[in-house]
Amino acid sequence: MKTKYLTLGLLLLGTSAFAGTPEQSSSKSKVDAGTKGTQHSAQEPNGDPSNSAVNERHNQPGEANADRQSNEQSDLDLTAKIRRSIVDDKSLSTSAHNVKIVAQNGQVTLKGPVRSEAEKNAIQQQASSIAGQPNVKNELDVQP
Repeated sequence: MKTKYLTLGLLLLGTSAFAGTPEQSSSKSKVDAGTKGTQHSAQEPNGDPSNSAVNERHNQPGEANADRQSNEQSDLDLTAKIRRSIVDDKSLSTSAHNVKIVAQNGQVTLKGPVRSEAEKNAIQQQASSIAGQPNVKNELDVQP
């Protein structure tokens, strides 16, 4: 019986020796080494790749956003047609493909970052050709 416990104890001791302690782990140093001394782009001034600050600005009361998207079938169809048109345009950047399109009672609001003034204009033109020029509000931000 003592041999059984001794064997179990040695097994546990050996396993813990291979596992190491948190201080010995190199995963943190690998992560830190990859980020130290790197320059952040103008799009990511604080190293944060998200656009949370922009999203927060768009979530003000009364602002058109995806949470307030109308569930009327005509508005859903309008949003889908505009989205399809933008995504099918392979000359646009990924940012442009992911802009927010919110339709409410036939009125369309475009929001989000795009890479250039040309992309902003292209998206405006595509949305206007589908929804009608006076029905599109362009709130796209150029962020190269």
